[in-house]
Amino acid sequence: MRLDGRRESSHVEDRRMSGGTKASLGIGGIIIAALIAWVSGGDPMQAVMEGVQQSMQAPTETVGEQQFTEEEQALAEDCKKIMASTEDVWTKVFAENGWGEYQYPTLVLFSNQVNSACGSATAAVGPFYCSGDQKLYVDLSFFTEMKRQLGVEGNTFAYAYVIAHEIGHHVEYLTGTLNKAHQAMSQTDKVTANQLSVRLELLADYYAGVWAHYEDQMNHSMEYGDLEKGLELAKAIGDDWLQKKAQGRATPESFTHGTSDQRKRWLKRGFQTGDMQTSTFSVQNYNDL
Repeated sequence: MRLDGRRESSHVEDRRMSGGTKASLGIGGIIIAALIAWVSGGDPMQAVMEGVQQSMQAPTETVGEQQFTEEEQALAEDCKKIMASTEDVWTKVFAENGWGEYQYPTLVLFSNQVNSACGSATAAVGPFYCSGDQKLYVDLSFFTEMKRQLGVEGNTFAYAYVIAHEIGHHVEYLTGTLNKAHQAMSQTDKVTANQLSVRLELLADYYAGVWAHYEDQMNHSMEYGDLEKGLELAKAIGDDWLQKKAQGRATPESFTHGTSDQRKRWLKRGFQTGDMQTSTFSVQNYNDL
């Protein structure tokens, strides 16, 4: 994915230089936990609190101001450019659909731990969106370790897919879908709540594809193999794939983000169509998602 010469978003908070605490877990353990946490539930608050509890149980050590490598700085710049692209695309989409002015979210880059309106979180939570402050939170170590832990060779579009997915939750929030689904989840049984969570997550994948559709239409930025890399990542973060890797088997009733095939299918569908009239909540039979 070509981002050369592109503007960087000004709606970014870089909190990486503040130092803080670091869990005594090795980086491999932290990222594995982050990847599982990223697909463990539709409610960001629940995921955040689980991360907090884990970090409180582990010894910590204070670290000073950090010096970032060229790779880390390049990743930060790419994230800011991707964020700017989402601003341009969703401003256009909202205007075309008569949904009023698109409200920009804020990207927060952090290291090790962060405070949000949804609570405190460690890197173990993984990238997440908090509707309480309309911000998405990303520890760049998620990207630097993504290839090693998932077996996915990272490229710019793979990173962009992660950010665009979280922006997808922001779009769900602005359109009322997120709050409506969370309200319904709080009033039903666990299995049904999980199914609603899957619909939310697959819709965020679909919106990530819609973003890529318009991004390429507006800037001709997609390169050969980009979509395939995104689909490769979508496969690697499917509930069934992660559960089989972690426990040797998959339990569909506990899925909260969707299977590898579902995540791939909805991301690809969004990219191919760019159709904002499509929704995972319009599919009546859950098994047809």
